[in-house]
Amino acid sequence: MKDYLSGLNTPQKEAVLCTTGPILVIAGAGSGKTRVLTYKIAHLINSGINARKILALTFTNKAAREMKIRIAELIGEKEASGLWMGTFHSVFSKILRIEAESLGFTSNFTIFDTDDSKSMLTSIIKELQLDTQVYKTNEIFSQISMAKNNLITPNAYAANGELIEKDRYKKRPYFADIYLRYCNKCKLSNAMDFDDLLLNTNILFRDFPEILAKYQNKYSSILVDEYQDTNFSQYLIIKKLATIHKNICIVGDDSQSIYSFRGAKIENILNFKSDYPQHKIFKLEQNYRSSQNIVDAANSLIEKNKNRIPKTVFSEKDKGEKIKILKTFTDAEEGYHVAEDIINRKIQYSFNYSDFAILYRTNAQSRVFEEVFIKKNIPYKVLGSISFYQRKEIKDILAYFRLIINNSDEQAIHRIINYPTRGIGETSINKIISITNSESKSFWEILCNINSYDIGLRGKAKESSQRFIELIQYFSAKLATEPASEIADEIIKKTGLMQDLYNDKTPEGVERASNIDQLMSGIQFFCNEYTEGTPSLDKFVESIALLTDSDLSEKDASDRVTLMTVHSSKGLEFNNVYIAGAEEDLFPYYLSKDSLSGIEEERRLFYVALTRACKYAHISFAEQRFRFGDYVYSKPSRFISELDSAFIDFPSQELDEPDFENDDFSVELKKYNKFQPKQTKSFSNTNNNTNLIVKPIQPAKKLIKIKDANNKLTDSNVEIQNFNIGNKVMHERFGKGLVLFIEGSDSNTKITVEFEKEGKKNLLLKFAKLEIISD
Repeated sequence: MKDYLSGLNTPQKEAVLCTTGPILVIAGAGSGKTRVLTYKIAHLINSGINARKILALTFTNKAAREMKIRIAELIGEKEASGLWMGTFHSVFSKILRIEAESLGFTSNFTIFDTDDSKSMLTSIIKELQLDTQVYKTNEIFSQISMAKNNLITPNAYAANGELIEKDRYKKRPYFADIYLRYCNKCKLSNAMDFDDLLLNTNILFRDFPEILAKYQNKYSSILVDEYQDTNFSQYLIIKKLATIHKNICIVGDDSQSIYSFRGAKIENILNFKSDYPQHKIFKLEQNYRSSQNIVDAANSLIEKNKNRIPKTVFSEKDKGEKIKILKTFTDAEEGYHVAEDIINRKIQYSFNYSDFAILYRTNAQSRVFEEVFIKKNIPYKVLGSISFYQRKEIKDILAYFRLIINNSDEQAIHRIINYPTRGIGETSINKIISITNSESKSFWEILCNINSYDIGLRGKAKESSQRFIELIQYFSAKLATEPASEIADEIIKKTGLMQDLYNDKTPEGVERASNIDQLMSGIQFFCNEYTEGTPSLDKFVESIALLTDSDLSEKDASDRVTLMTVHSSKGLEFNNVYIAGAEEDLFPYYLSKDSLSGIEEERRLFYVALTRACKYAHISFAEQRFRFGDYVYSKPSRFISELDSAFIDFPSQELDEPDFENDDFSVELKKYNKFQPKQTKSFSNTNNNTNLIVKPIQPAKKLIKIKDANNKLTDSNVEIQNFNIGNKVMHERFGKGLVLFIEGSDSNTKITVEFEKEGKKNLLLKFAKLEIISD
């Protein structure tokens, strides 16, 4: 066993050694909270507590995995085995599978991802013949999620007059009906969504006190990471489980509570002291990540918040550079000057591209950086773009896996019943759906008894549907006896999926086939690493279903600049951080400005952005930005003025004026009477009396082409429809998409579209065969 205490500072060591009662560990940014939590668990086990009696909850699988490995290194694998550690969703899904029958589910229930839930909601809205412009799927999904996170069931929602009145005011009086039907369909599909994993755990503990008592006695010590990010549902589960032993240790930082839009409540950490009056508190205030200037600047900002736990974060690293402020006239200039600064700093300090990150408030802000990076050959990645497991071909195969595991999975069967083609048309599928609604039977039950209903399947279509049933039943029977790798290999061969992809010789088809190979490789890796019995297919599918956004974005270690929202950056660090778009109504966001709590969360978000930086932090803002289909004037963010001036550098260096005189971008701006040439203030480097002067920006027409509403593009005798950024479009092969970017003119016009299932595609407009759609 290693000496796990020698590398800790005094507050860290005190937090680790305290093993009983309620414990609050306030961990400032970069203060080593993961180390404290890891060493504390190791110390509990080393003190004689059985690992099986310890429950440790995290927010990412990555954090749980790394902590498990480190604990095993500290005290030995045998001693650490049996530890209940994982994300809230993974741990409570295990409990729900054990206790599933009490709630009317079977232990092989499916865990719906966001796409599954939204697809089901879209079909429900269609079934109820509601206006899709009023009942928007994304908004309905978010509203249901928020209700579940606040433990409001469909029946409780329908009985709440205040909620019903709010829905009437929003002209959505049928929301409660959608919510109820959605939950009923999930139950019929033997499925739970992510929010159900928490809601149903609460229901389980509420309705079955003997089950609650079993788990209260099971866990004698409970530890929770990132407590400031917990929602009401998570808070209540933790509180119930800790009732008997009261040995609960929560680690978090109120200054980094930034997920209220997901239901997180900062009150959970602020009220811990009143929830547990006998608590002990430890503050980890030494920042091991950032320079003194960055830490001091961040402190000067967050001190403006009234609702916070007082602490003084400090750094003993070098003082470092002051935070650089960049003022530009447009967002296009902002992108250009940031790119130039990255190039210059990379050369001067021998950084890698992976040492740089650009953080922004909204996803839409990535566009200007992506465009200029492409032109300057700067490699980059956008964190939060489509993940491997969201690609169409992967979701198709996973749907087969899911249906084989859970025959009642309606979303899975809808996806694959006619892929590869079996001649089962949309009309027949809709008839089956209608019967499922009227008879409260699953789609699979109806399909297996097809002769009892007038579905309209005849001849080959009926025969192929029967073969489909037999195929699924054949594999379902093998689940318990074969490892995931063997059964998965047989599935992709016998279903014809792989052959279908191999027959597509286009670059996209080759890439899809390669993705399937990668999936098979991943399944084999899972089987090799699995240590808790047989590595069955259902265990693999569950491991995929429980992946978080952070888990899906962690695998790319190539040398590229990272672009991401501030929300996505939590827990990460970079030598150089650029905070872009520091403007009023953008950061802080306009929807958050009407309340003290909203502004304080935006300030915490800015604090998180600043504290991602290790050595150099930069903040930029533009006087004009293209938003809501027009150029709007912007004011610098209030957060810039809230930073102590002793820690920031607002240079007076004037740059050469960008030449916009002869480009189409300038012409369009002048139409709106908004473009007046101004000087741009830039990042400057004052170390060693060296100034890095950024070159004049290149003509902006290369960055964006705004087309006149009456302009028609023609090539020979073919008329090309007029397109604008933001148009929703349909492609006969790629499906639905959103226009991100248009450049060029006439027959050379190029268009960039983000397709829902195929990702981003760059197309020559005259050959693209795109159609503008309303939804």
